[in-house]
Amino acid sequence: MAKKVTKVGVKKESGYLYFVDKKGNVARAKMARGKKKGKAKIQVVAKTGIKRQSGYLYFIDKKGNVSMAKMARGGKKRKTKKKKVVKKRRVVKKKK
Repeated sequence: MAKKVTKVGVKKESGYLYFVDKKGNVARAKMARGKKKGKAKIQVVAKTGIKRQSGYLYFIDKKGNVSMAKMARGGKKRKTKKKKVVKKRRVVKKKK
């Protein structure tokens, strides 16, 4: 379940990706569409200065506030395939 970190109230525009940058501020970048190449210019929308905790995902919710949720780590273990053991035959040389 997500927990609200700070109330920001950012109004989201279509065509932009909103995220929390490395400094803890809310930023946005133009979404890549079609054959455009190169990095999008990042704009800081709101300065919040959030201190991040490891193991949590920080995102902008529907109301424009910064929220955090615990990251799903681990999951179900996969079954490992058993390897076939090939026995080498020993060749015995006869003495003359």
